[in-house]
Amino acid sequence: MYRLPRLCLALITAFAATSAAWAGEITVFAAASLKDALDDIAATYQAQTGDTVRVSLAGSSTLARQIEQGAPADIFISAHPGWMDRLEQAGLIAPDSRVDLLGNALVLIAHGHRAPPLRIGPDMALAMRLGEGRLAMALVDAVPAGIYGKAALEHLGQWPAVADRVVQAENVRAALALVSLGEAPFGIVYRSDAVADAAVTVVGTFPAESHPPIIYPAAAVADRDNPLNRAFLAYLRGDAAGAAFQRHGFDLLD
Repeated sequence: MYRLPRLCLALITAFAATSAAWAGEITVFAAASLKDALDDIAATYQAQTGDTVRVSLAGSSTLARQIEQGAPADIFISAHPGWMDRLEQAGLIAPDSRVDLLGNALVLIAHGHRAPPLRIGPDMALAMRLGEGRLAMALVDAVPAGIYGKAALEHLGQWPAVADRVVQAENVRAALALVSLGEAPFGIVYRSDAVADAAVTVVGTFPAESHPPIIYPAAAVADRDNPLNRAFLAYLRGDAAGAAFQRHGFDLLD
């Protein structure tokens, strides 16, 4: 059997160890609506840098509470400023790292490809359109998409008629899945969620004035000495990540 000279073997081993030492790892806690965009961005970032990006997705409220309990997140991207505010007030994020990264739109979706459009307004009679079905939404008192959705329905005078017809999901992607699978005829999600699923149709977009501005703040978690934090946040604001976010239905704010 051919054997490498000991010097060559030692050099190869040293090089492999050095390369491994150069590669880093970063853990990103992000709102569930960011899944497809962050899948693309993480893959591109890893290919360019050799660093590993681990993304944990859930409702912003769930992630914020996990960070409060000491979960090992390096970066937090929320779908609502309120949950980022809560962590900042508790001293759990680095305030000088915080940036308003993205915007989005709130849409009404229907199951299937040929659902007729519905003019979104005070006279849209959503309860009548539901028939015997349910309206899928993320948790209306905790998850940002649900909070925005409830605010929009209240603004338009629709909430009293549909409140007892709402099926609440743990995050916006779970609400999307209910409509995609036909378990609910309609749902309220972000535009970016609708872009990600060919089994649903956007039948209307809620007016921006019907709900608080949809803003996704991003920040580094405090007391996490990860040297990749600043670099990854900068990458999220760069051209490559920006193009990916726009491709998946987000608006760039910064």
